Amino acid sequence: MEIDYLDIGNRIRAERLKQKLTQERLGEMSGVGTTHISHIETGATKLSFKVLIDIINALNISADELLRNHIYQSKHVLKDELAEMMEDCNVEETRIIVDTIKTLKSSLRYNIKK
Repeated sequence: MEIDYLDIGNRIRAERLKQKLTQERLGEMSGVGTTHISHIETGATKLSFKVLIDIINALNISADELLRNHIYQSKHVLKDELAEMMEDCNVEETRIIVDTIKTLKSSLRYNIKK
């Protein structure tokens, strides 16, 4: 599996913005420069394991949250993300989403068997 640094950078940016942090502040909290944070968020640079850990700790999140598309055992994080996305849905929206997921799941499994 190839590591998608842009995906990781996008998740870092999304979490930073969610916490209302500037790139400068995240850089200070994680011990790296603002330019380096910018390059990480745009996928222009590969971040080291140390910097990844420092950013994870600065944002106070789990590695699974950033790496869920790269880790096979992150199903619980994906389930949590789905639940969070549905929190503000009304009953009708929830029903439509559930029906859509059922149809998609059935189609995926049918196509995998082929």
